[in-house]
Amino acid sequence: MTKKYIIGIDGGSQSSKVVIFDLEGTIVSEGKCELQPMHLAENGVVEHPDDDLWDSLVVASRAAMDYFPGNKADIIGLGLCTIRFCRALLRRDGSLASPVMSWMDARVSKPYVHVDEDVAYVTTTSGYMTQRLTGEFVDTAANYQGQWPMDTDAWAWSEDDAVVEQLGIPRAMLFELRMPGDVLGKITKEAARATGIPEGIPVVATANDKAVEALGAGLLAENTALISLGTYIAAMIPGHDNPKGTTAFWTNFASTPHQYLYESNGIRRGMWTVSWFKELLGDDIMLKAHQDGHSVEEFLNREAQLIPTGSEGLMTVLDWLAPDDAPYRKGMMIGFDARHTRAHIYRSILEAIAMTMKNRVDEMCAELGITLENLIISGGGSNSTLLMQIFADVFGLTVKRTEVNGSASLGAAICVAVALNIYPNYEVAASKMVRLRDQFEPVSENQVLYSRINQEVYKNITASTDVILKKAATIF
Repeated sequence: MTKKYIIGIDGGSQSSKVVIFDLEGTIVSEGKCELQPMHLAENGVVEHPDDDLWDSLVVASRAAMDYFPGNKADIIGLGLCTIRFCRALLRRDGSLASPVMSWMDARVSKPYVHVDEDVAYVTTTSGYMTQRLTGEFVDTAANYQGQWPMDTDAWAWSEDDAVVEQLGIPRAMLFELRMPGDVLGKITKEAARATGIPEGIPVVATANDKAVEALGAGLLAENTALISLGTYIAAMIPGHDNPKGTTAFWTNFASTPHQYLYESNGIRRGMWTVSWFKELLGDDIMLKAHQDGHSVEEFLNREAQLIPTGSEGLMTVLDWLAPDDAPYRKGMMIGFDARHTRAHIYRSILEAIAMTMKNRVDEMCAELGITLENLIISGGGSNSTLLMQIFADVFGLTVKRTEVNGSASLGAAICVAVALNIYPNYEVAASKMVRLRDQFEPVSENQVLYSRINQEVYKNITASTDVILKKAATIF
């Protein structure tokens, strides 16, 4: 039998990735293109410049197809996953009327205001990419959370006229919705010419990027959490109900139709803070890492592994992008003394990620009334053995990572495998296509120390620092 392949697209907030998998979830070829720095035209405006999301997808697709060793005729489908909470304004022909608004743009957290008569459609990044790939004005229902007239129980546009009017988007400006696993359309001749992807293959709906990542990491059991280490760090637990009015989590659509993901409060600019610190160190650290035969990340991890648990009292608070309910907050590092080096700072950032998410997950589990038994870590940060061990020690649980750590592309491929009846359901598809890479066990003495740091100091640190930061906010 001829071997078949599936394309999984992961359009993230820092890069576009296109991965070609075989039907067992093995990566056959891949392409990646970093996004341009976002436009910061004025306070609160954060846009993807030009047509960057599409242009980067074209570059990544061509690279994946160039490296693909098989016959293009054996590629049977494409799963499309993109960054969530963005807003794309399109003209009647589907072209962009203005640059795509990032999830960090203040306008996407408010109702739409129609000021440009060229705008005919208001959609998500997945809707825009679907239109570019297929020519169809359709989108997955599972990428509409936030300021959209969405009935989250029905996975459909709200039939309440008051809701539609409040959010400012007439029904005529909205795309037609499809469920995850439905075919959105087929690759057009124009899209095939631009990307190198075979013309005519079906494009399958997935969900928002966090949900697709969860599926690609094999998150299906309700006593298991996934922590996604991305620009935005969040924890997710799957469930069947759609609770409302919760405080420690919110309910997101899953990649499996009519299922949900409970998503914790998270860390804005989470792994971005790690990147920020690396860039802050400048060319010197790049030279030293190169001389040592490692990447900058590997070099810093090797240094930080030699630092004692707890970074000898140095603690980081990860508010490099303040939460909406506390705009006065800033990122902080507290507890410096003469012992501290760049390795202490780096380890402190990693420890802050783990301890912050421990508190967020504990709050979510308490509100759900469940006891967490398993933890999966995904995203580029999971490549760090040091960070994986810190998570195991902070949570006091066995922590696992899968072979494909950028699992959104694999989740997209799983949706295609189910849509095209390669596997009968999502559970079987995940069991066939998701493979465990390794796992980490907690070290008891480290677990005890982290628990004490967290419970006695870190958990309530902002209660003390908020007073100072509120005063500083009146000056800066």
